[in-house]
Amino acid sequence: MRQVVERLIDDFQERELPAPAAREITALEVEGKATAVIGMRRAGKTWFGFQRMRELLAAGVPKRRLLYVNFEDERLMPFAAVDFQEILDAYYRKFPALKDQRCYLFLDEVQRIEGWERFVRRVLDSESLHVWVTGSSSKLLSSEIATSLRGRSLTTEIFPFSFREFLRFHGVDPDPQHLGSKTRARLQHMAARYLDTGGFPEVQNLDQDTAAQVLRNYVDVVILRDVIERHGVTNTVALRALIRHLLSAPATRFSVYKFYNSLRSQGVACTKNDLYAFLDHLADAFLVSVVPIYSRSQRARQANPRKVYAVDTGLLQAMSLCMTEERGAQLENLVFMHLRRQGLHPEYYVTRNGAEVDFVVRRGPRAGLELIQVCWSLDRPEARQREVRALRQAMEELGAGRGRIVTWMDESSAHDKIAVTPAWKWLVGRES
Repeated sequence: MRQVVERLIDDFQERELPAPAAREITALEVEGKATAVIGMRRAGKTWFGFQRMRELLAAGVPKRRLLYVNFEDERLMPFAAVDFQEILDAYYRKFPALKDQRCYLFLDEVQRIEGWERFVRRVLDSESLHVWVTGSSSKLLSSEIATSLRGRSLTTEIFPFSFREFLRFHGVDPDPQHLGSKTRARLQHMAARYLDTGGFPEVQNLDQDTAAQVLRNYVDVVILRDVIERHGVTNTVALRALIRHLLSAPATRFSVYKFYNSLRSQGVACTKNDLYAFLDHLADAFLVSVVPIYSRSQRARQANPRKVYAVDTGLLQAMSLCMTEERGAQLENLVFMHLRRQGLHPEYYVTRNGAEVDFVVRRGPRAGLELIQVCWSLDRPEARQREVRALRQAMEELGAGRGRIVTWMDESSAHDKIAVTPAWKWLVGRES
């Protein structure tokens, strides 16, 4: 292990750091606390770390004060918790003068090594190191942080590119305060491309067929490594059936009981507890998000079905499960992820009359509720009346001060407290 670690350190010091597309995310660094970066595989966690490394170099930090270890490198296998110290020993053997200087340790996909959190806690207490850890499991990192690293870490979530990051990656950087007809047309075109391609960095410059193949591979890797291997799942037939269902019906209410009965009718053996566990594993791996109903009653939150959204609309297209007639659901998924990137946790709401409002969000502990409805088009009068009526009822019942309808192209003022905004404008931060 000693020789392998020394070679990895030498390789990192020799090679030039990649130049990643700049993300709009900021990870806080606080003295005595680890920085934890979590998100789905291939969403950009590693490259976000490289972005931070390049910022440090630009600020005058010598590269020898940076140490990066990727625990998905097969040369490190097998690796146990007792081997962590060899990393520090090899590093300080090469650079003994740095023992008393501020250095930066980046541990990529560290959740694969059992006991990593105890090592990080010791390093924080005994070494002059700031530690970054990244991982593709929300629960593993959060549970370990909550025990051994309680109060000693700050967590940042990484998702695929936002629309603004997508635009910047493709060389489009509009001024949201000045949107002429040419800029508007280009943004509308790019929004359509973003809806279909999604925001995973690796697929941005690939042709449609190749991008779809890469995205399908992402799903397969999540199934194999983040669910089957990590959690010891053996009923892969039921697991894959669940994934097909979730990605074919985004933004809809999902009932484990109904899906369980559907599997039984198809002759697929599975228990309801298995399905609950599978859904939890998929959310843990960031493939999907599970959204409860908005209610002050915990019983109501548990009894009502939850809505499920994919981490990226590109995955929906790649899996060939989101057909043209489901564009409204695809747009709703896009809006949900835009809210999640802002650190919000949207919930859906059902009025006393049974009308559904897609998202209830609160942007701060003292902020009022904001209600957001998503509709592909308001061209038909009955569609406009339905969406506005649902929002008005929910606003009255919840005491919300404002509502918004996000559409694909429509823009107007539907009500004195309800704005109608096209998605392309809302996504770049130019809200009506």
